[in-house]
Amino acid sequence: MTAPAKVVPIHEARGERAIEVARAILAGFDRHYRLFREASARAKLLFERADWPALRALARERIQMYDQRVLEAVDEVRARFPEAERDESLWRSIKLAYIPLLHEHRQPECAETFYNSVACAVLHRRYYRNEFIFWRPAVATEHLEGDEPAYRSYYPLRKTLRRTLQAIVNGFGLANPWENLHRDFRSVLRALRKRFPRPARARPSLQIQVLGSLFFRNKAAYAVGKIINGSEEVPFAVPILQNERGELYLDALLLDADLLIILFSFARAYFFVDMEVPAAYVSFLRQLMPKKPRAEMYMCVGLAKQGKTMFYRDLFYHLKHSSDNFVVAPGIKGMVMLVFTLPSFPYVFKVIRDRFAPPKEMDRQTVKDKYQLVKYHDRVGRLADTLEYSLVALPLERFAPELLEELKAEAASNIEFEDDKIVIKHVYIERRMQPLNLFLAEATADNDAARVRQALHEYGYAIKELAGAGIFPGDMLLKNFGVTRHNRVVFYDYDEIAYMIDCNFRRIPPPRSIEDEMSAEPYYSVGPHDVFPEQFAKFLVSDPQAREVFLERHADLMQPEYWAGKQARIRAGVQEDVYPYPDEIRFRR
Repeated sequence: MTAPAKVVPIHEARGERAIEVARAILAGFDRHYRLFREASARAKLLFERADWPALRALARERIQMYDQRVLEAVDEVRARFPEAERDESLWRSIKLAYIPLLHEHRQPECAETFYNSVACAVLHRRYYRNEFIFWRPAVATEHLEGDEPAYRSYYPLRKTLRRTLQAIVNGFGLANPWENLHRDFRSVLRALRKRFPRPARARPSLQIQVLGSLFFRNKAAYAVGKIINGSEEVPFAVPILQNERGELYLDALLLDADLLIILFSFARAYFFVDMEVPAAYVSFLRQLMPKKPRAEMYMCVGLAKQGKTMFYRDLFYHLKHSSDNFVVAPGIKGMVMLVFTLPSFPYVFKVIRDRFAPPKEMDRQTVKDKYQLVKYHDRVGRLADTLEYSLVALPLERFAPELLEELKAEAASNIEFEDDKIVIKHVYIERRMQPLNLFLAEATADNDAARVRQALHEYGYAIKELAGAGIFPGDMLLKNFGVTRHNRVVFYDYDEIAYMIDCNFRRIPPPRSIEDEMSAEPYYSVGPHDVFPEQFAKFLVSDPQAREVFLERHADLMQPEYWAGKQARIRAGVQEDVYPYPDEIRFRR
């Protein structure tokens, strides 16, 4: 007689399937993070080769990686476990099965976010119940370490400071020769003496802690760490650049938290960093920059999706512990975006209007494409990073009546109401800045000529640095630029942004007759991509006195030849140098 087949209880079978689904999702994440680290290793190789075009292409490729891996994982779950799509209740068991898999995992917080992305895509739900996803982290990341420590400690009192610096440099294993390391170490020592003037003394605890991986971005690599001397802790970053022969040199010593905040600004592209344990790197960086939100730190090191997850949690945590209302953002209203803010929370929320007032001639998809352009482009410290969300449910009671009416009138297709919530179908979120036009008005009212001059000069540098990076801002009015808390001018209105090489910079032809001179309309042909720089001075800075100040340093922006020169460099493949630190702290070579 054949033995009867073993009957497996239904709940056990469901449990086994849940474990299999959980393992499949984690395998998808592990593949993503392996490729993420491989990209960081490749960035180091490209830096050593000075292959800047390939490094830019890799930066764009890495931004797309996460969504590609999520799609692969979703397809696998649907193909292997069709019940996961049909039976919503199974996800309680999948989540419970996923948690123990993260024990001893080196990136548990990122793996939880990946799980959420897959679960939300499979479930096709507007609202995702908290018991199915990780609304709060289930695994702590404090004191999490990998096989190698996140940072190395060096003790200058055991050796000379020069030998310590040599050991730090050697620890990064860069293949290139050095231009003159002895000279660079002298420059570092001079900068340290300026920061620690006599009678400063070395304490027995003196040490230098340096993160194990260099931070690669654009044409630079950065060593990041802190100096500990007794009770004093001083953050630092050292940019490593290359000369035309491929030899390396130290360019500066950044010894101030504010300088590091600018280096890690939301207006710059993400770093390549080879991290086994990202939480350990973020924790270290936050010791150097305690005012910078953890969400932004994750974005800085290239983990944008984790940054979005943490920002979302921060937003709802803040809503729970505050009582002010969302209101229309101050400043001149945009023709494309309806912008609102929560005064106690340092961000703005941008919703595309249903209709655009003349002379705007574009559709919703064009606006989205412009924001996508910025996402994939090097922002050189002059374009604000934007978080893009879908189906954000916010408490209706927290919306001021005036804002609610404007949303209903101007963006009705982008909102829905469900119970006590307003659901915004699509929204961009950016760091809040003071609009440049309001900043200048305030400085002028205070008779602060120095602030006016500094802001207007910064405004011109922002336009020039964007042009050098291949970006023409399009609508360059003052109201479309903001001033950060470190007095940096940043562009944030992207609906008319364009690639420099797509523009046709022309000189205005001379009038042919008195009728041409008197005409209210242009007497010359204007193509869709034509730009006339000679007109900039009149409409960029309308106040005559302010215009004079602006033209002190930026009169060249009014000449078509300036823009044509930039285009020629871009077409020749030249990547211009942009230094995210003051010129006066750069070392002399």
